[in-house]
Amino acid sequence: QVQLVESGGGSVQSGGSLRLSCGVSGITISNSRMGWFRRAPGKEREGVASISKFGTTIHADSVKGRFSISRDNAKNTLYLQMNSLQPEDTAIYYCAARASSFGPSLLGAEYNWWGQGTQVNVSS
Repeated sequence: QVQLVESGGGSVQSGGSLRLSCGVSGITISNSRMGWFRRAPGKEREGVASISKFGTTIHADSVKGRFSISRDNAKNTLYLQMNSLQPEDTAIYYCAARASSFGPSLLGAEYNWWGQGTQVNVSS
């Protein structure tokens, strides 16, 4: 059984930082495409960042230079470091996975396992 469990969300002021974690069981993240997505109130789900099985990363233009995706293969855990947070970053953040896939992707349809999400609130 594959499980993805996000943690690290919370409330911060504009300009602050948070690090999200996604603990994974049932698959090996070093052999998987992993991604972070978010859904803001009243908006569609948005791909934020992704890392391929080979370690190639991509980030959405909206977060480029502020957010960084990484992984710890020994802990089988995915991370999203979020700096210079802005109110428009307020959303539920989800991690997602697809085993044995090539290349990173910001498209939700390219993933088949999802976590339950963690709330991030950024106040001005």
